[in-house]
Amino acid sequence: MKTRSFGPAQSGVSVIGQGTWNLEAAPRAEAIKTLTRGIDLGMTHIDTAEMYGSGRAEALTGEAIAGRREKVFIVSKVLPSNASRKGTIAACERSLKQLKTNYLDCYLLHWRGSYPLEETFAAFEELKAAGKIRSWGVSNFDEDDLEEALGIAGKGKIACNQVLYHLRERAIEHAVIPWCEKNNVAVVAYSPFGQTAPPSPSSPGGKALAEIASAHNATPRRIALAFLTRKKSVFAIPKASKIAHAEENAGAGDLELTAKEIEQIDKAFPLGRAKSLPML
Repeated sequence: MKTRSFGPAQSGVSVIGQGTWNLEAAPRAEAIKTLTRGIDLGMTHIDTAEMYGSGRAEALTGEAIAGRREKVFIVSKVLPSNASRKGTIAACERSLKQLKTNYLDCYLLHWRGSYPLEETFAAFEELKAAGKIRSWGVSNFDEDDLEEALGIAGKGKIACNQVLYHLRERAIEHAVIPWCEKNNVAVVAYSPFGQTAPPSPSSPGGKALAEIASAHNATPRRIALAFLTRKKSVFAIPKASKIAHAEENAGAGDLELTAKEIEQIDKAFPLGRAKSLPML
C-alpha cells in the first residue's frame, strides 16, 4: 500500500483509505470485520463523521481500531450546525467518546455553515493545543472557500480538503486540486465510485477500464481508484461493507498506471467544463 504525506499534517498515510458513510446500515459484526480486514491490508486511513449514523459509524470504527490505535490515521468531522467555537469542542469530545480514543489524527469542518470560519478554526487550534486533534482541515470547500480559509488560518494549518471526486465527476481538477497542490493541502476523494451504476461494459468508459484492468490483472474498480489517486496530493476513501470489497479496494494501493493508460481513461471520461464544486 502506497503512503504519502497528508498535506503538512503527517507522513505515511495510506493512499487508499476506508470511508464509513452509511456503514452503520450493514450488519454490525460484518462491518467491523471489514474495517479490520482493511486495516490488515494497509488501508489504515479511516474516515468518519459525527453525522454518519448519528455517531454509530464512529462507534463501529472505534470497535475496529481497538488495540491498534497507533497504527491508524483517524479522521472525523464536525457538522456545520455544531461548528461554533464551543460547539466544535463539544462535538469533538463526543466523537472521541464514540471512537474510544483520546485524539483524532485530523478533524474537519464537514461543509460551510452559518458560523464564521474564524470560530471553527479557533476551536480547531484549541483542540490541537490540548492534544485532542493532531491536525485539522475542511470538506466540500471550493477554490474561493479555500482562499478565504487560508487567509484566516495562515499557511501550513489546513491539512486537507475532502471533496466529491470520481471518474464521471472531475470538476475538482480545474481549480481545487491545483490550489491544494500549490498550498500543500491534501485532497481526499469521497464517493470515488460515484452514486450510480458502474459504466456499462459496452460503453467507452467501461471498455477502457476493462482493457487496462486486464493488462494489470486487476479489476475496473481498482483501475478507477488508481486513476483518481495518480496525483501525489490525492487520497481516496471508498466505503466497503463486505470483506471482498475491502480486499478489492486495497488492491489499488500499489497500482501504477502508465501515461498511455492515464490518457486512455482521460479520453473515456472527459474532464468537462469548469463549474462550481459538486457535493453530496
